Amino acid sequence: MSSKRAYVSPLREQAAAQTRALILQRAAELFADRGYGLVTVADIAAAAGVASKTVFASVGSKGDILDRIVGQGVAASGYEQAMRQVLALRTPEAVLEALARGTRAGNEKQFTVHEAIRKALPVHEDGEVLWERATAAYRDALRAAARHLHTLTPPPPCPVEETADLLWFWFGPTGWRTMVVENGWSWDRTEDFLRHTAVTTLC
Repeated sequence: MSSKRAYVSPLREQAAAQTRALILQRAAELFADRGYGLVTVADIAAAAGVASKTVFASVGSKGDILDRIVGQGVAASGYEQAMRQVLALRTPEAVLEALARGTRAGNEKQFTVHEAIRKALPVHEDGEVLWERATAAYRDALRAAARHLHTLTPPPPCPVEETADLLWFWFGPTGWRTMVVENGWSWDRTEDFLRHTAVTTLC
């Protein structure tokens, strides 16, 4: 006797996916605004306009939600495509200009996600691992840019490892946040400043 396969409604799946996306968006906003430790699942549910049991059924616990936010942030970063373009450039100035423009776009677009993760670090049981996961691909991309710079003419005046450290200092998420959030600079002004500083130092 053959068993009947359960029917899966495409419309229901689409609605479930939209609900998940909304929950994650509202959770990221709340984590970025209040801090991970001060937000409850009930808060997330209220912000998304659903019941708490829907949050648990759709995305899981608060920890699961943060984990998904990190995963989405990494997937949406677009570092691989951006780096292919950077590595095709043949002058140091062009590479540094592209890094300034590209990292600005990524940090500006992913600002809420970065803030949600950053504010979770002091209270999350695996905060260090979480930050490493969120930034590993980003840092690897800047290391690749540093190696590429050392194949161009003129190469940077410091070793490759130091060049990579400087790129992370200028173009990593902390550098952008320091200038835009803590110092109140505009994204445009920060991009111009970081690009100019990098070119002056490395070219």
